[in-house]
Amino acid sequence: MVRDKTPTAQETFLQMAQAAGLRSRLLVTIGILILVRLGIFLPVPGIDRVAFQQAIQSSAGLGSLIGFLDYFTGRGLSTLGIFALGIIPYINASIIMQLLTAALPTLEDLQKNEGEAGRRKIAQITRYVTLGLSLLQSVGLATLVSAYALEPGPLFIVRTALALTAGSMFVMWAGELVTERGVGNGASLLIFLSIVSVLPQSLGQTVELAQSGDRGVVGGVIILLLVFLAMIVGIVFVQEGTRRIPIISARRQVGRRLYLEKSSYLPLRLNQGGVMPIIFASTVFVLPSFLQGIFPTNAVIQTIAQWLTPGNWIYILSYLVLILFFSYFYASIVVNPVDMSQNLKKMGASVPGIRPGKATSDYIERVLNRLTFLGAVFLGLVATIPTAVEGITNVRTFQGLGATSLLILVGVAIDTAKQIQTYVISQRYEGMVKQ
Repeated sequence: MVRDKTPTAQETFLQMAQAAGLRSRLLVTIGILILVRLGIFLPVPGIDRVAFQQAIQSSAGLGSLIGFLDYFTGRGLSTLGIFALGIIPYINASIIMQLLTAALPTLEDLQKNEGEAGRRKIAQITRYVTLGLSLLQSVGLATLVSAYALEPGPLFIVRTALALTAGSMFVMWAGELVTERGVGNGASLLIFLSIVSVLPQSLGQTVELAQSGDRGVVGGVIILLLVFLAMIVGIVFVQEGTRRIPIISARRQVGRRLYLEKSSYLPLRLNQGGVMPIIFASTVFVLPSFLQGIFPTNAVIQTIAQWLTPGNWIYILSYLVLILFFSYFYASIVVNPVDMSQNLKKMGASVPGIRPGKATSDYIERVLNRLTFLGAVFLGLVATIPTAVEGITNVRTFQGLGATSLLILVGVAIDTAKQIQTYVISQRYEGMVKQ
């Protein structure tokens, strides 16, 4: 057996069952995910849930906002459980910290030059930001549902906000515990679990629709499922796609020893921003429909909301433009061509045919811009195709399971599988050492 090859599925499952370290990590991960999932069904007391559900169905603005966020909380927001906010405050705090790290030199220095201690400080600051966002969002949600409270008043808002904040902080702690002692990224797995938890209901509705006997409906269901399958395959290729920029290390002489040139490569991902550009763009388009429900008599808001109705050509064009903008914006945060050029120069490496310094950073920036454009075009196609196919086939049982959900599901599955493979390879080397 070749020791450095990718583990087979049989070897991976065998190690998952036999290796004590990997098995314990998997059990911790599964146990915490089940615990968080059960917490969604613990209701916040003092709320008339029947009236709240009727309000969601009757109000377009409230229904669209709850429906968008529900996929990230596993229906916890619509059922008003203690974990209604889920991991959303922590995700928002992480995004804010990414933006601040790129904008504030102090945080940038902590991340780049302070090593593990600096990263721990940033993690601690992220927790404080999460607490602040949890309080704000809990108060906002408590105020929103106070109209459906059995005993409305300031005491209800305070009690509900504290319960929701405590639930959100517990979910954040559970996610960090999965990252530290389990397998995979805890926050990503919690979102993955929330999306997967609503799939059985959508699949059940689709099967019932297909059993109606209408050939047109059956054909539409088959077309929709084939489109989703093709999108998943495309997402896998794009998520794994990289452009390898060749680099050469200069000759070095240490004492009497001469180290020859070494060739390597600098990988640049095709989709640097992942799912974040679609999340940002979707959030922008949720606001008009939400404001439409709050201000039903405002003519300007009503006109904007009508223009930005899904399926309208203005909506599709604006959506694509926003995805393109946020793709470039997020790529500029994730990858800094100037820093990469300086790091290559410090290591004595260079790109063949490109002078070190500014010429190298300009070259990397040109390549990055082209990759970002291709990635943004792909994200735009993935974001608009599900809505278009649902409109053509008139099968809307998967409504909500669009580009964002598919990208998260595929991306988290790939990252978790890679981490499990890493543990399996480490078990190989431990076996070699024992021998």
